Amino acid sequence: MPDARHAYVHIPFCRHRCGYCDFTLVAGRDDLLAAYFSALGRELERLQQPLELDTLYLGGGTPSHLGSDGLRRLFSLFAPTCRPVAAAEVTVEANPLDVTDEWVTAVKDCGVTRVSLGAQSLAAATLASLDRDHTPTDVRRATDLLLAAGLTVSIDLMTATPGQTPAAVAADLEAITALGTQHVSVYCLTWEPGTAFASQRRKGLLRPVPEETERAMFELAIDHLEAAGYEHYEVSNFARPGGRCRHNEAYWDCRPWEAFGPGAARFNGRTRITNHRSTTTWIKRMLAAEDATGEVETMTAEEAARERLVVGLRRRAGVSRKAFTNASGFSVDELAKAALARWQRAGLAEDDGETVCLTRAGLLVSDSLWAEVL
Repeated sequence: MPDARHAYVHIPFCRHRCGYCDFTLVAGRDDLLAAYFSALGRELERLQQPLELDTLYLGGGTPSHLGSDGLRRLFSLFAPTCRPVAAAEVTVEANPLDVTDEWVTAVKDCGVTRVSLGAQSLAAATLASLDRDHTPTDVRRATDLLLAAGLTVSIDLMTATPGQTPAAVAADLEAITALGTQHVSVYCLTWEPGTAFASQRRKGLLRPVPEETERAMFELAIDHLEAAGYEHYEVSNFARPGGRCRHNEAYWDCRPWEAFGPGAARFNGRTRITNHRSTTTWIKRMLAAEDATGEVETMTAEEAARERLVVGLRRRAGVSRKAFTNASGFSVDELAKAALARWQRAGLAEDDGETVCLTRAGLLVSDSLWAEVL
């Protein structure tokens, strides 16, 4: 994809797998690191010409688990083919425990501009319930180091965790806004099939919070973060001025992007190609010069337009009718007139004739709406 100006790299290594996690990763398998770097180098060879990147995102897994030397090695692999431009946004996800003075120095040397910190909470009880291996003190120390180095910092907050109360969420929000990060992402816990949490739920050992409580927690997050000066610019994302995640905005604009590593998905506007999710299988296939594709999804023009409408409606600014037609070749009404009318009657959407957007009530139940469009 020579026109792609965005790239994602998946680093599948973690110290341990949290009970709620179903991401593509391997825990306690640092013996695979050398083979992973070799396989990633092989995958980068498929680029026929270097990419000039506006955004580069290193996700996982836990990219910071690579340490300072591993991070430098990773960026040396990219250098010939994935070249962030001067004003590019370069993001690395990090576990608070991994953030040291040495690691921050490596991050700066490699041209990273933004760190996404997987904090999830600043309450010891919540962190324990989520099977996390860091403490609130670790989060504060890591954030201070990153901000002092001039990096943009995003912090993850999880709500609706086992045993969590609205009062605990309110306390978390107070603590997180006091950190002074430029970006906050808020996610409600999801009970993914195959995870340890899902198994414990089936056995009655864990219980989800009631749906109305989950919704109240998220509204609490919206109110608190907006009052603290964060713009609620997408369902789960809040940013202070200039702090938006430009890489995610490329996804929501349906721009082409490249992707490398196990389970990584690249997109050309119509076709999504996902690498094999198994880290060991991906490594073996890459090193054997075999196809490491796990799944290929090719959409029709209408299917691509419907997906564009859904990701657009996840944003608080909504969808411009004119811009949508120019980009997709379809009108909003062609695809969703009846659904939009129902949503408006229910107070879930607004339409001024130029822009369609969800109301706050609509955003809170947005995941339940998309089937009517897709």
